[in-house]
Amino acid sequence: MTGEATASPAPAPVRILLCDDHVVVRAGLLALLGSEPDIEVVGEAGSGEEAVVLAARLTPDVVLMDLQLGEGIDGVEATRRIAADGTVHVLVLTTYDTDADITRAIEAGATGYLLKAERPEELFAAIRSAAQGRTTLSAPVASRVMARMRSPRPTLTDRERDILAQLSQGLGNRDIARALFISEATVKTHLGRIYDKLGVDTRAGAVSVAKEQRLLP
Repeated sequence: MTGEATASPAPAPVRILLCDDHVVVRAGLLALLGSEPDIEVVGEAGSGEEAVVLAARLTPDVVLMDLQLGEGIDGVEATRRIAADGTVHVLVLTTYDTDADITRAIEAGATGYLLKAERPEELFAAIRSAAQGRTTLSAPVASRVMARMRSPRPTLTDRERDILAQLSQGLGNRDIARALFISEATVKTHLGRIYDKLGVDTRAGAVSVAKEQRLLP
């Protein structure tokens, strides 16, 4: 017995799968993350579908997910599929910080939501937190979430609720107009008001926020 202390084995690195449809962005992230000895990039995906397949095959600790991925499923749907079994954590890394984007990503199961403008140290810390299942939000994102929680639910007219209900069924403006016996121009006017009240700019965003705030039957 020499009396020398036995060195503790180094912890296993956090295994990362990158998902971004821009090759240059992935290359930059790969170089950045390569500077951290406790973070290992095990795969890259250029689409949502590819990310889902690689996540199942590689079982990384964290998937670093962009939201807008060009053709195919978007980052929200990819997040939903990857996070479904609870074994892989998804950390959204994007330039989009609208209420609708944040709400959809969190509802899909994202562990955290980070903006690409964050400092590298914030990204590294968020990855380590996500690997342990801890939620991390960029400061602007956290502020929007808190503001949304504190604000009263928007008040919609009966007609706006009718249109939202039709929207949630995937109907287009023409079909909504026919179903409610109004003109397409009237539908567009009501949609504009609905978007303003819900703080969104897309049909999917309107439906997502309406469901979150229980504005749909």
